[in-house]
Amino acid sequence: MIPVSEPLLAGNELDYVRDCIETGWISSAGSYIDRFERGWAAYCEMKHGIAVSNGTTALQVAVDALRLGPGDEIIMPSFTIISCALAAVRAGATPVVVDCDPDIWCMDIDQVAAAITPRTRSIMVVHMYGHPVDMDPLWDLAEKHKLSIIEDAAEAHGCEYFSRRGGRNSWQRCGGLGTLSVFSFFANKLVTTGEGGMVLTDSDALAERCQSLRNLCFQPHQRFNHEELGYNFRLTNIQAAIGVAQIERMAQILALKRHNGGLYDRLLADVPSIVLQAKRDWARVNYWMYGVVLEDDVAMDAFEFAKRLKTKGIETRPFFKGMHEQPVFHARGLFAGMRLPVTERLYRRGLYLPSGMTLTDAQIETVVKAVKEVLA
Repeated sequence: MIPVSEPLLAGNELDYVRDCIETGWISSAGSYIDRFERGWAAYCEMKHGIAVSNGTTALQVAVDALRLGPGDEIIMPSFTIISCALAAVRAGATPVVVDCDPDIWCMDIDQVAAAITPRTRSIMVVHMYGHPVDMDPLWDLAEKHKLSIIEDAAEAHGCEYFSRRGGRNSWQRCGGLGTLSVFSFFANKLVTTGEGGMVLTDSDALAERCQSLRNLCFQPHQRFNHEELGYNFRLTNIQAAIGVAQIERMAQILALKRHNGGLYDRLLADVPSIVLQAKRDWARVNYWMYGVVLEDDVAMDAFEFAKRLKTKGIETRPFFKGMHEQPVFHARGLFAGMRLPVTERLYRRGLYLPSGMTLTDAQIETVVKAVKEVLA
């Protein structure tokens, strides 16, 4: 079976983990945490990095750091992982979901503008499957309506966005585009710590608040006196050590991912039964996951497609089911009767192929051969 994703730990990971064990710094304090936070913040051109236990907790810390709660609305794409809406709901805020662009699968900017109300406080941007969102119009909306931007860059390690706003005309790295930006370092991400996440910000005040929230809101001068409820969302020094080694190899990691994605592009270009994620000229993608969508004239859906590929030794993963179709949110009175046709179609017609960094060219050729045979 060709797996959908495997990490590639080919640098100093083992040496750094061994150092943690030999020195006894294995928990949530140690030099690698500071190195990881500083290194990733600098890579994304942000001032502060606050390491947390995973990407879901990073989103929760970001929402709570902005003091979003009951009566506040957060606009986000429906086509995303549940962690985005979960962070809003856990804080008592209301997730307001919009459909996505049918070509690049990121949130529909026009629908974001239409969804803004007097209760809107933030826009949660999600760069989808390694393609950046068009940020310029969102920055304009945020400025006009005095909104914060939470940038979910969990799938966008190393991606870049070309801003044309105000004559800027410059490439900017994803993860440096929000009031607060968040990352996941799960095993299938370009930078992995197994589990793990981080919040980035340029704000000293927000950074201090994030640091407090991840650590049970201990007071710096009176540790066990609590004025606010926080979380134990700390990252371990061992995990951070793995992350430091990954950052050291970021250029090579990006080059490998782009090589693999480019090879898929070339080999699948002549397959008439599928549509690939489009690429805009203002985006530098990272090919985090290689997605394909079945054309409407293909009789089977994505779930049957996945079953047939599995019989040929190809592991796949389904696309996200939209937040507006999730029973857990219907039970809470959210999204009743909502229809978002692009999100619904992507879930039913889309999946992603093996995309990990251990893939060889020969394996990619095998995957493409299987895709063509199933669709023949």
